[in-house]
Amino acid sequence: MPEAKNKAVKQDFEPDILVFCCNWCSYAGADLAGVSRFQYPPNMRIVRVMCSGRVDPSFVLKALKEGADGVLITGCHIGDCHYISGNEYAKERFEKLHRIIIKQLGINEKRVRLEWVSASEGRRFADLITEFTNEIRGLGPLKFY
Repeated sequence: MPEAKNKAVKQDFEPDILVFCCNWCSYAGADLAGVSRFQYPPNMRIVRVMCSGRVDPSFVLKALKEGADGVLITGCHIGDCHYISGNEYAKERFEKLHRIIIKQLGINEKRVRLEWVSASEGRRFADLITEFTNEIRGLGPLKFY
């Protein structure tokens, strides 16, 4: 099921992006971006999870299979996890996801990303969403054979 090579991507392509945000930091950062009226693309849908460590790789694969063009997982900075080491667990799972599953399926690894965003980083959240959306837009739609 390798990703299709789409050299003639429509210029009006708008990617569908799923963002998993931890409840304690990243979701609050997203909220701060909104109340601060920072501009970022509306291409994302947020799934609020209690901890980034609770994002199972099967959730990411299901999102891609169901039509997401990219998946972003955000959590507390290392050392600041509300659940002590949940974000470290998320990092381990993410590395395994990239090393084993993503490469075996032939999906460009840039489509799945892990980032740390604190509750006070609303500007960073907005910039991250903008950057990730532009990167996925450049890759074009994700197609499974």
